[in-house]
Amino acid sequence: MAGALTEVLGEVLVAADGEEVAVSALAARGVSLVGLYFGCSLSGPCAQLGASLAAFYGRFRGEAAAAGAQRLEIVFVSAEQEQQQWQEAVRAMPWLALPFAEKHRKFDCLPAAVASWHRPKCCNMITLCPEHSKPFCSQNKDQRALRMLLLTVLAWGEPGLWNEVPSAALQLKLWNKYRVSNIPSLIFIDASTGKVVCRNGLLVIRDDPEGLEFPWGPKPFSEVVAGPLLRNNGQTLDSSALEGSHVGVYFSAHWCPPCRSLTRVLVESYRKIKEAGQKFEILFVSADRSEDSFKQYFSEMPWVAVPYADEARRSRLNRLYGIQGIPTLIVLDSQGEVITRQGRVEVLNDIECREFPWHPKPVLELTDSNAVQLNEGPCLVLFVDSEDDGESEAAKQLIQPIAEKIIAKYKAKEEEAPLLFFVAGEDDMTDSLRDYTNLPEAAPLLTILDMSARAKYVMDVEEITPEIVEAFVSDFLADKLKPEPI
Repeated sequence: MAGALTEVLGEVLVAADGEEVAVSALAARGVSLVGLYFGCSLSGPCAQLGASLAAFYGRFRGEAAAAGAQRLEIVFVSAEQEQQQWQEAVRAMPWLALPFAEKHRKFDCLPAAVASWHRPKCCNMITLCPEHSKPFCSQNKDQRALRMLLLTVLAWGEPGLWNEVPSAALQLKLWNKYRVSNIPSLIFIDASTGKVVCRNGLLVIRDDPEGLEFPWGPKPFSEVVAGPLLRNNGQTLDSSALEGSHVGVYFSAHWCPPCRSLTRVLVESYRKIKEAGQKFEILFVSADRSEDSFKQYFSEMPWVAVPYADEARRSRLNRLYGIQGIPTLIVLDSQGEVITRQGRVEVLNDIECREFPWHPKPVLELTDSNAVQLNEGPCLVLFVDSEDDGESEAAKQLIQPIAEKIIAKYKAKEEEAPLLFFVAGEDDMTDSLRDYTNLPEAAPLLTILDMSARAKYVMDVEEITPEIVEAFVSDFLADKLKPEPI
């Protein structure tokens, strides 16, 4: 256990009294599950979470005192900028914390981000509120600036809620590794392997406050979805009707503008796929705020839905796929296994549905619709100097073997690849990306862009070869490259 956890957390953690605790000591305590709590004392939602999380943790501590073994430990991954703030936050917590000095393992949170903002009119994604996973927009100034350039984000005058997102020039290892998109976030990992058990621990606290379902590991889709489903004419059918079909699990809500926009496109995609004779069904999992709103929205949809009243099943589906934002479309194969979590991007990129069921490509051509993926973690982007499709295709073929090798390596470990791979040609969106990241106009230009860390790594050479790309990627993964600020 110690080896896997040490790789994630380092050698030492800190207790509330300032005492250092060796990560290797967790095994002796009987810890089998670790919750990584990403938070910030300046955050209102984090403060609201504190009491319920402390009560939840206290039940396991009480159990440990009675049984002589502690199944669960929580580790605070702070977003504090100042050490004094971090010390005050840790003193108030009954669990352990990542040391403040371990900045390379944490993410930083700009104090300026803790402020109100205006809801975007055309924002690309709505993030689920940590408090009971109610949805809301989560773009702060830094993220919104990029999306304004790439995705034509406009603002409504109506005040919205707020959330903190990380912004730092350092390598944000835990942030990138676990794809944290808002705080507070609670991710449960297996203490013996370091692998993710549950991405949406906040829903666990809400749905299972007594910890009766510990350790909250993933269950088969067929088991989680089991029960009656609805059609918009009021008819019901059993979830077993989905067996043998590809399924799109669609997390959406009527109040969310990006959701409504996607639904209009998705209705046409659904029709085309069905007319082509493919076995495909979409399952709507509502995040609407009332049953009336659900019924109004569902009346526009030709597919099936989880009944709005079945909040427990809707929540379990959110937990199963670690949903942090809407709209999200998860595409499953006929066995219920995930093909892609990027169904939204695939639908928008493939209007004619020629590539259904949208198996992931190792290398993507950067477009307006998939540019949002640049915010998900480090991305290798190879810029080429021609609008000619032939040159873009040659660039994709050059980096594809390296991408496939990286993806296969991490898939064997049941982990997400630490890099996404893109080729960018010449267009307005690419020009905006170059401007935003202060990249030179040279081409070909090999880069790794880490938007969440506001960091870039640039290799400006006359000729890009597979050997150069592979060495560049290897050095990045080994932390041998020096980042430049974006």
